[in-house]
Amino acid sequence: MVVAIVAAIVALLLVVAVILIVFAVRNRSKGSFASVKKSVRSIDSVGVSSSLAESEAKKPAAGTKVSSVNPADALKPRFAAAGVLGAVIFGALSVRLWNLQVLSGGSYAREAAENMYTNVATPAPRGIIYDADGVALVKNRSSYTVLADPDVADDRDVLLRLSAVLGVPYNVVRQRIQDTTSGAQSQRVVASDVRLRDIAFISEHVEAFPGVSVQTRTVREYPYGALAAQTLGYTGSVASEQLESLSEGRQVELGDDVGQTGIELAYDDLLAGDHGQRRVIADAHGNVVEVVSETQPSRGSDLYLCIKSSVQYTCDRLLAETIAPNGVIGEGRGCAGAIVVMDVRDGGIVAMASYPTFDPSLFVGGITQDVWDVYSSEEAYNPMLNRAIGGQYPAASTYKAFTSLAALECGICTPQSTWDCTGSWDGWNTGQPQRCWDHSGHGTLDLRGGIVNSCDTVFYSIAKDFYDKGQTGEISSTAMQEFIAKYRLDQTTGIDISGESVGRIPTPQWKAEYFKNRPEEAQWLGGDSTNMSIGQGYVLVTPLELAVAYGAIATGNIMKPHVLKEVRNDDGDVSVTVQPEVVATPEVSQVDLELVRDALNGVAMENAGISRNFTQNGVDPATMCCKTGTAEVAGKSDYSWFACYGPKDDPRYVVTCLVEQGGGGSATSAPLGAAVMGSLMAYDAGNPAQMGYVEGFSGQSVEIQVSNSGRTD
Repeated sequence: MVVAIVAAIVALLLVVAVILIVFAVRNRSKGSFASVKKSVRSIDSVGVSSSLAESEAKKPAAGTKVSSVNPADALKPRFAAAGVLGAVIFGALSVRLWNLQVLSGGSYAREAAENMYTNVATPAPRGIIYDADGVALVKNRSSYTVLADPDVADDRDVLLRLSAVLGVPYNVVRQRIQDTTSGAQSQRVVASDVRLRDIAFISEHVEAFPGVSVQTRTVREYPYGALAAQTLGYTGSVASEQLESLSEGRQVELGDDVGQTGIELAYDDLLAGDHGQRRVIADAHGNVVEVVSETQPSRGSDLYLCIKSSVQYTCDRLLAETIAPNGVIGEGRGCAGAIVVMDVRDGGIVAMASYPTFDPSLFVGGITQDVWDVYSSEEAYNPMLNRAIGGQYPAASTYKAFTSLAALECGICTPQSTWDCTGSWDGWNTGQPQRCWDHSGHGTLDLRGGIVNSCDTVFYSIAKDFYDKGQTGEISSTAMQEFIAKYRLDQTTGIDISGESVGRIPTPQWKAEYFKNRPEEAQWLGGDSTNMSIGQGYVLVTPLELAVAYGAIATGNIMKPHVLKEVRNDDGDVSVTVQPEVVATPEVSQVDLELVRDALNGVAMENAGISRNFTQNGVDPATMCCKTGTAEVAGKSDYSWFACYGPKDDPRYVVTCLVEQGGGGSATSAPLGAAVMGSLMAYDAGNPAQMGYVEGFSGQSVEIQVSNSGRTD
């Protein structure tokens, strides 16, 4: 700005100076014209027609001065004006030329160099994802990528050939080449992970594909197929809207692969490496003429997870064999399920499985519409959903451990309190009794017996006492909910991957808000309390929430779950280590906590079927604490639950299992939990289970017959 002002002032001064000089010269040349006397005789009269008499008559009087007028004198002002105009124009051009070459010459030279030289980014390989023992769960492999220069978008013949060879629609090919997000001179990615025969055809017919090149890049490889697919996640080409939400300093260009779900998304900044740079010379049309210099890209950081692959494989395999033994949902038990395994000491996720699952390799290079249609169909039961953290389910009898602690802590009962179960309970005197799952009744039970036998009558009675005392003001009307909330069953756990849903602890306030448009259903009734006490009604939990809460029963602390263990750089040095985080420590009497723990141990030892499950998997039932659950869902078969932790005296692992429409907890989920616990014990003993390949779900299913033969726990 300053330079422009100075240049304008100098130009003005020069113009003024030129004008002044012109006028000064003109004034010097001005003066009176001298009269010139000439003899008449000296004038050539040849051809003059007048007579001498006439000539004499016209002679001036003697002594009179005769003035001679030059005709050119009338043109002198015009010549002067033209000179001034020329001087002004010449001065302005001189000033402008001086401004361009002297004052702004340096900046124009730099801009010219910038137009000639261009930096083009080269994608970097992503970091490897390992399990806790260094087994690669996600790694890289070489892939052929077809690229095209920008001007190829104007060559219809080449576009048609690329479309035919690559099997990509013409308009898509053209759109990809026209996209300038990655830079005006950058080559555009036409297709990734291209078949070798297509690459060979392009290479053999180079003259038919001017401006098209083939580059070897890296794409994700999954050596164990769908193992922990929802937890690990997948990558895909960055979308334009994702470019707007990237973290500061992150370099991503259209065509780059970024994390879309799971660990790949949560730690995308760490996994993504630094782009390489190609310094190129481009002509006026943007075509690359010469590569001046090139720096190689650097691979991203490697992630080590808390996952133990052999245990993870056991979980994935068990769910598949239980739900779809022949790869078809409906030919086994249930339609979907989830298993969570957490180390209660530090919150590390040892395994997290969800079924049905998907094959992440299908997303390499972009998932096809046919596959996406299968995964999106109702018959596929949403394989993209991570049910371990995103599924919300009635907790059923697994909730009774927390109801028991609430009753003890709020003074509703004591360890010596007893109840009589006849199989039917009508404490509200409605004439419509609520039934215990054992219709024949359990007889007289104390609280421990109520937990071991999962007696509904015991918990109906506890819920009624909570309700009555809340109505009279002896305790808070939401005392039971307030205590259970200490175990954060109505909050997200904060796990380090996205997609987590939150559970629900229903309260009168929640119900009033939920049914605000249906006032006749908005009032909190006694039946709501009794349903909640056994984990039914409006109660919802996720498998992960339940695992964290049972871990708190085992140790007294609520741990923040995490999948990541540590981050290592290119040299293999640990750069980040995830530290255990205690989120909360519920205030609970140690005596009350020991009573519930002992009761959960009784479930493992005194239930013959569950005890046998543990024994068959090499686990001593005396060291285990567990609880089954069977959730009733309207219009569907029962949902099956199992939660356990162990060893009892030195807790290390907690396991939760859920099978949607799987029937009774003891019949379906308990065998899964026992097998997983057996895999954990074998791993700790140095005998991990054999690893294998996990197949993604094919999308095949048959209709599930709804059958509710009655709860058994």
